[in-house]
Amino acid sequence: MNRKTMIVAMALVFALTTSAMAGPKVLKLAHLNPQQPFENATGAMAAVFKSMVEAGTNGSVQVTLFPAGQLGNERETMEQVKIGVVQSYISSAGGMAPFYPLYGVLDIPFAVPNYAVAWKVFDGSFGDYLKEDIRQATGFRVLGFGEAGGFFQLSNSKRPIETVDDMKGLKMRTMTLPTHQNLMKTYGAAATPIAWAEVYTALQTGVADGQHNPLPIVLLGKLFEVQKYLTLTNHIYSTYCWVMNDEFWNDLTDNEKDVVNSSAMTAIVAGRGLNRIIEGSDKGLPTIIEKGMKVNTPTPEAMEKFRAMGKDSAMAFIKENFGDKGIEIADLYLKAIDEAVAEINPVN
Repeated sequence: MNRKTMIVAMALVFALTTSAMAGPKVLKLAHLNPQQPFENATGAMAAVFKSMVEAGTNGSVQVTLFPAGQLGNERETMEQVKIGVVQSYISSAGGMAPFYPLYGVLDIPFAVPNYAVAWKVFDGSFGDYLKEDIRQATGFRVLGFGEAGGFFQLSNSKRPIETVDDMKGLKMRTMTLPTHQNLMKTYGAAATPIAWAEVYTALQTGVADGQHNPLPIVLLGKLFEVQKYLTLTNHIYSTYCWVMNDEFWNDLTDNEKDVVNSSAMTAIVAGRGLNRIIEGSDKGLPTIIEKGMKVNTPTPEAMEKFRAMGKDSAMAFIKENFGDKGIEIADLYLKAIDEAVAEINPVN
């Protein structure tokens, strides 16, 4: 063996030894809900992601899960991701808004007509635009947009909601999202921001009369125990924003990045699928009805008033509070929705 060959061989041995001594990269992933992958979307997403990343990287990236807010509330956990103490977090819209207020633009009521359209919009070019805008504005890398249960419905303990007038005077719990609070005020209700961990008790004690959330979240939180009426409106499609520390991302190899990306997208699909299974099976409405909730759907005429009031108010709110940038994102969002509708339902 000549000197040059020996040097190359020694360098290779040193690199392999150093790599082995360094051990696997640890990816701490936190999320909102219990680690119950057959009961809630973030549990399913986390389980699928962990399995696929560890297998796909041959163990060079190890995923440790911190479910059910173990590391603190949403803001605290997001701050930990920002400084790299935690590598990744599946944030709700309410958790993302303090860092990227423009996330509230996505809450235009009744803008998204169905799930197929929603997925095309957030997995397509608009989603890519939003990821990059969030990264530039906040420093968070976005792996994708999960589904926070699906479409929002209304519930309360006072009366059936048949028309907008039935909303007047109700104390309605919302996330700490100005756009959600504005919507409730538009309908004549008193918007009452309350953290998710306190929602059950607030509804039980009358601090709030009602709330709005997708059916899987109503079931997860056992809100049927403290709410009497459920009104099916599908008024907002809400997402999870899955963030990662950008420095951790940049330290991954190209192969590890590919695995993390594909695993996150697969996990997001798994979470959406679980939501649809819950909604479409005996775990959904049949369970809610069995538990004693009275379910109704407003008439088309009543829904049109909900729709018109909600959208007009939202666009005015966006213009007043988010300015030209808010309108720009709203226009891109609505255009992406229209394009997805046309692609899914082409005119023959």
